[in-house]
Amino acid sequence: MLSRSCFDVLNLEDLPSFNPNMNRRIPRVMIDPGIISDFDSNDVSSVCQERRVIVSNQLPLKAFKDSESNKWCFEWDNDALVLQLKDGFPPDVEVIYVGSLKVEVDQSEQDEVAQLLLEKFRCVPSFLPSDIHTKFYHGFCKQYLWPLFHYMLPISPNHGARFDRGLWQSYVSANKIFADKVMEVINPDEDFVWVHDYHLLILPTFLRRRFHRVKLGFFLHSPFPSSEIYRTLPVRDEILKALLNSDLIGFHTFDYARHFLSCCSRMLGLDYESKRGYIGLDYFGRTVSIKILPVGVHMGQLQSVMASSDTAEKVQELKQQFEGKIVLLGIDDMDMFKGITLKFLALEQLLEQHPDYVGTVVLVQIANPARGRGKDFEEVKRETHAVADRINKKFGKSGYNPIVFINQYVPTQDKLAYYAMSECCVVNAVRDGMNLVPYEYTVCRQGSPAIDEALGIQGSSVPKRSVIVVSEFIGCSPSLSGAIRVNPWNIDDVSNAMHLAIRIPDSEKQLRHEKHYRYISSHDVAYWARSFDQDLERACKDHFDRRCWGVGFGLSFRVVALGRNFRKLSVDHIASAYNKSSSHLILLDYDGTMMPQASVDKAPSDEVILLLNSLCSNPKNVVFIVSGRGREPLSKWFSQCEKLGISAEHGYFTRWDRDSEWEVSLLANDFDWKKIAEPVMEQYTETTDGSFIEHKESALVWHHQEADPDFGSCQAKELLDHLENVLANEPVVVKRGQHIVEVKPQGVSKGVAVENLIKTMQTRGKPPDFVLCIGDDRSDEDMFESIANSVGNPPSTAIAEVYASTVGQKPSKAKYYLDDTYDVIKLLQGIASASVRVPKPTQFQVSFEGSL
Repeated sequence: MLSRSCFDVLNLEDLPSFNPNMNRRIPRVMIDPGIISDFDSNDVSSVCQERRVIVSNQLPLKAFKDSESNKWCFEWDNDALVLQLKDGFPPDVEVIYVGSLKVEVDQSEQDEVAQLLLEKFRCVPSFLPSDIHTKFYHGFCKQYLWPLFHYMLPISPNHGARFDRGLWQSYVSANKIFADKVMEVINPDEDFVWVHDYHLLILPTFLRRRFHRVKLGFFLHSPFPSSEIYRTLPVRDEILKALLNSDLIGFHTFDYARHFLSCCSRMLGLDYESKRGYIGLDYFGRTVSIKILPVGVHMGQLQSVMASSDTAEKVQELKQQFEGKIVLLGIDDMDMFKGITLKFLALEQLLEQHPDYVGTVVLVQIANPARGRGKDFEEVKRETHAVADRINKKFGKSGYNPIVFINQYVPTQDKLAYYAMSECCVVNAVRDGMNLVPYEYTVCRQGSPAIDEALGIQGSSVPKRSVIVVSEFIGCSPSLSGAIRVNPWNIDDVSNAMHLAIRIPDSEKQLRHEKHYRYISSHDVAYWARSFDQDLERACKDHFDRRCWGVGFGLSFRVVALGRNFRKLSVDHIASAYNKSSSHLILLDYDGTMMPQASVDKAPSDEVILLLNSLCSNPKNVVFIVSGRGREPLSKWFSQCEKLGISAEHGYFTRWDRDSEWEVSLLANDFDWKKIAEPVMEQYTETTDGSFIEHKESALVWHHQEADPDFGSCQAKELLDHLENVLANEPVVVKRGQHIVEVKPQGVSKGVAVENLIKTMQTRGKPPDFVLCIGDDRSDEDMFESIANSVGNPPSTAIAEVYASTVGQKPSKAKYYLDDTYDVIKLLQGIASASVRVPKPTQFQVSFEGSL
């Protein structure tokens, strides 16, 4: 099979000799730098099977060694979510799993095991060295990242593990090993990759670095903390930027997604918007989509286990064991966030307040083995046992203990039996990602013929009943509208909820159960996987219509995706056209173009003044600064530029040189609307700390760049609506820009200003046949659009050569870009040197570069 590196140098005339049925995995070739096109007209999907590469910390396998042969044996782990989600994919899709094994395999056996797993299970194991695995999983993941994502900060050395740079390096190394395994099997042009959970947060960066157009989705199964918690993470930017290298990021709830978006806004300055129901983040030309959908249970597997005779026998056994008792059930992992102790204390209060429940109400608490280890887990275990023992001594009697604490592994079929015979399920976690226990409980309470018979239920038409007490701090809570929601920290609240669950009428239990079962059965794991898969395909549909560049180093790497005609502008591109043309119009924005946005002193340097005068000294050139700033500061700053034109306040004021009069737009001369707009802006300024009003002669601008990002953005949206309402009958336009809300007269924009400049030059008998336009923000897009439209004018007025360039690699109506203000200066310097001899001292470059 031909290697990928050979395909773009093949002679296309030889392609017909290729076997059309060849099972190649490379359907496209390069026809232009950075552009992928179809290899031929054949339907590639007919010869390339669709694949999904599922990457998770652990493979969905159980492993054990045969005692006789001493060989490794493997079987599917049917309880693994990453295995169950396969049901949501189209039946002809091949699924490959990448992850680590739950057992340690000797290095001498790894090749043999890897071959076996790939051939038999389509699994690719990532064998982590034991020291890296310990630091990666039990160190950084479980002792630091997982608690922090569950809102626990390491305030003191005895309260959680603090950030350790060595553990972080192991986390990075482990993610790199996972990425290497994905690269061994992936066809980046065709395969979709789906990465799971917080163990692999930075994996998207490694994959995106290697394959710029990889189709990559990420789903976080844990909570995403609020920005106040997340920004305490020393490597917060690295993780955020890594996640943004995905095409689609999934969360269980809107709260988790909202926290993520808030972090992106506060730490990276990114804004998001919702279009037709989809939330998207614009990140260097790529749209990163946000998916909000809770995972579901595997209905078929649960129903299959419930139908077995072993489950029915266990149900009958439990029924006899708890005959005459009201059973409340809890099934949780043994960790600090599941609130087991708080649940026990609530039961204690229930029995104290309702003595008639003593001897009748039983809480069966199954504690799954802890996934982590360390002093925190041991402390939780000791405390939980101590509280359970104390309550049992306090209320227990012969044949009765109020708490049945099962602190050991319980098989799936036994858990389902407990679900089926329990009157109420109590999930009391103080913070949890999703937690499917209430879903499983609801499905099991729906029952099966075998279970119904074991419970003594006659007839399939007998109404089903269930009650759920659920913490409001877990992911499944929003979807369980019929549950009794509680604050797990409030013992009184949980105790009252238990009492309500016991006393609630059967008819109410039936209605609540039916409501939950309808949702859970229709939103199962297949529905979740199918929905995510479809959205991932939608998010990646335009991958091959963009030019891509990798930018940045280390975990700050990102891909810039731009239109196929978008090019970096250089003197070489325009030198010939510039020298051949006879009338040049050069249009320059100021802030962010001639002067870096980060500069505190916005006045131009002596070197910039020198350069502008050099350009203006060419009689063929008409040079204009087109800015949103007022005419007073611009006049002061450029007083040394005799022939420089200035268009201030987006073109409301214009002068052709220093000695000419200011021309004022005739479109607006009534500013009574300011008396309406200013009080409204003042109201929002008073209530938004860090905001201020900029008064221009023709406009009012409300700035919120120094306010809280979320609050400032929220206030800006509200102010925009408010101003549009009160100014509906005024001849003004209300626009929202980057950290601003601006009110200005209708018909005033940089685009209109440019049109007027071109018309004036034509009237004066010097129509421009070369236009260079450079800007960096949204208002400059009006200029780009205006000069682009001028190209389509009749030949007598059309501009022969147009070069519109935005500053920064980002989506734009311009066809060219320059990286930064330093690039702008170098370009203008080259233009000036091409026509007149301009001194270019080294001091100029050093001085300007230093100002950046």
